Amino acid sequence: MRPFHYQRVADVDSAVSVLAETPGAEYLAGGTNLVDLMKLEVAAPEVLVDVRRLTSDQIEDRDGTLRIGASVTNSALAADPLVRQRFPVLSQAVLAGASPQLRNLATTGGNLLQRTRCGYFQDVTTPCNKREPGSGCSAREGFHREHAILGASRECVATHPSDMAVALVALDAVVNTVGPGGARRIDLVDLHRLPGDQPQRDTVLDHGELITSVDVPPLEFATTSRYRKARDRTSFAFALVSVAAALDVADGAVRDVRVALGGVAHKPWRATTAEQVLRGEPATAEAFRRAADAELEAADPLPDNDFKVQLVRNMITGALADLAGVAR
Repeated sequence: MRPFHYQRVADVDSAVSVLAETPGAEYLAGGTNLVDLMKLEVAAPEVLVDVRRLTSDQIEDRDGTLRIGASVTNSALAADPLVRQRFPVLSQAVLAGASPQLRNLATTGGNLLQRTRCGYFQDVTTPCNKREPGSGCSAREGFHREHAILGASRECVATHPSDMAVALVALDAVVNTVGPGGARRIDLVDLHRLPGDQPQRDTVLDHGELITSVDVPPLEFATTSRYRKARDRTSFAFALVSVAAALDVADGAVRDVRVALGGVAHKPWRATTAEQVLRGEPATAEAFRRAADAELEAADPLPDNDFKVQLVRNMITGALADLAGVAR
């Protein structure tokens, strides 16, 4: 591991100031992703600013909106009674990720900012546009079974690894930040970027901008929600495809719906096309399948991950059919 300077500061504004003045500095919270990347020499920060004690580790009900402090651990988030009762999809998504030991340490803010698990990104001996812009994307002609089928570019086909972020995107969550330019609120669906010609940029955050909390607005039918994850093994594996879904059915028709996908793009993918197709339609497996097909019209799989297209279709259909209580 390369030498670095570890620094603690008194408050959020001091942390932001340090990063704004130090291009090679990064924030450290739980460190469950960053420390791994440092060991692999993918990341080599000159300064680590510890923010674990600077942001809230509490979950608060603010007139129906659930405010989740950035330092809330994944374990605490999954176990919280309000989360389990009002947003079961979020609790299920968190429990589907990593291992109990990592969930005990990983934070809400850090989970959102974790970087891709693409093997080429983590291997400094191979070309990777995300790690070294302009060097090429090894995955396109190499091993890409786990990679993107939606929103990818010639520069990058990596996928975002978070389970929690997929559920939060489906729930219309909002991220609160503080940065050199002050405080701002960012819809979580807009926090992460598609790769385009700048795959090295995972999010829209400026250097030094710190996530302080996440707001989950009220959504009555979120009590009827579910998270499903297809993976190669049942523990400590990243999603090949995941689906976060919430469904509101009245008189046999879809009154409202939320669907987000994981494991298919450089960012958690909000399936807005599928949602639009479904509203007002009969709550049947056939309608759910048509909606999935509409979302997948934009899919552009690589030779070894085209199976994901059928997998997405089956998972959207199955998750919504289960929520509606109808046969698949």
